[in-house]
Amino acid sequence: MSSGPDLTSGARIAERARKVVPGGVNSGQRSVPGLADLVVTATSGARFRTADGREFTDFHSAFGPPLLGHNDPDVARATAEAGTTLGHMGVGVTEGEVELAEQLTELIPSVEKVLLTSTGSEATFHALRVSRAATGRRLVVKFQGCYHGWHDSVSLNVISAPEKVGGHDPISTGILPEVLDATLVLPFNDSEAVRRTFAAHGQDIAAVIVEPVPHNVGALLPYQEFLTTLREETAKAGSVLVFDEVITGFRHALGGWQQLSGVTPDLTTLGKAIANGAPVGAIGGRADLMDLFSTRPGAPAFFAGTYNGHPSVVAAALATLRKLREEPVHEHVYRLGARVRAGLDSLYTRLGVPAVVTGHGSVFVTYFMPGDAPRTYDDLLANDAALFVGYRRRLLDHGLFELPLNLKRSHISYAHTDTDVDRLLEGTEAAVQAVLAEGGARDLENASTMGGAVR
Repeated sequence: MSSGPDLTSGARIAERARKVVPGGVNSGQRSVPGLADLVVTATSGARFRTADGREFTDFHSAFGPPLLGHNDPDVARATAEAGTTLGHMGVGVTEGEVELAEQLTELIPSVEKVLLTSTGSEATFHALRVSRAATGRRLVVKFQGCYHGWHDSVSLNVISAPEKVGGHDPISTGILPEVLDATLVLPFNDSEAVRRTFAAHGQDIAAVIVEPVPHNVGALLPYQEFLTTLREETAKAGSVLVFDEVITGFRHALGGWQQLSGVTPDLTTLGKAIANGAPVGAIGGRADLMDLFSTRPGAPAFFAGTYNGHPSVVAAALATLRKLREEPVHEHVYRLGARVRAGLDSLYTRLGVPAVVTGHGSVFVTYFMPGDAPRTYDDLLANDAALFVGYRRRLLDHGLFELPLNLKRSHISYAHTDTDVDRLLEGTEAAVQAVLAEGGARDLENASTMGGAVR
């Protein structure tokens, strides 16, 4: 007699998870339609395996941290060795923390002093707090399509529905209206909007925070003039310019996008690729601003975190930076990234599918829309979400993984090979053709995250 449904290993574990973990996952970005029973059991290089015995070539790469590839042996070795000699004390400082801070001040143009956090969200939170402490002002400016973490001041206007663009669009309920009212939302790449806003509110603006490349909606490449305008207007008004380089830092260059653009902010936040996936973030910048944190006794901006500077994650970061500095990591991922973008562009031209393939370095994304590469969030509203999500779901049939959520970017790592690129191009062509024959994905509910909160 059957005792119940014959579930696969993944389904059994996922069912257990849903009984004790809300939704069965530990981040809202992991609750993906069609992947409800995805249970990852092993990662290595450019691949991962599931509880059901399937193997995928991974182009999602955990939203970008493992620039070297999963379980990089040098990083894993350094982390393991650190654990044999040094536990976390939560008092004083370790030599590793000092060495990491020294390297960050050497590599990142804006960083004169630096503090470690456990996440990028914490880093951006502290950047805005210290900006308000330094200026005594209330307002902050962010841009439509940029994501800066989970905290209230910036939890709005990321992936917004068309009717929500231009107004406040919080991604969560439970945020006080007065907190939202202190955040001004502007269109990305619109220098004139920045100038108008500073003309009207400049003396009340504590900080401008921006992803120099808004990668949370794929890849909106910035106009150089836009970044220069941000620098000019904040300097003139005495506001703090914050570059959120949690994604762009180290993945695009050792010095981040500020190195590539030549525009130096006052504060920089870092995370993700800094330690190849270990949970570490950082905030650094001008010494006078950083000295306002309470790590300097008597300073006014409180700063704390039990796990800040944990020896294991510091060791991972040091090993990652060593490899990025000594091996041709960026040369490799830039070359393969260019191959992917050129190959996809040719593929869609051959298929007659209106598409724009864009990105930078190791990051690539295809928007299914006519015209030139998008530069603003409004441009992205033309993307065919049914085709975008649908082909990524069909990629699973070919052992290829790109996150099947609307507007999400994909990544190349140091562990990917030319053969992986060949397989991606072949699988993408087959997946797109299959979805076109079906008329696009039919179930798009919850396939777009970071949208307006349900009320």
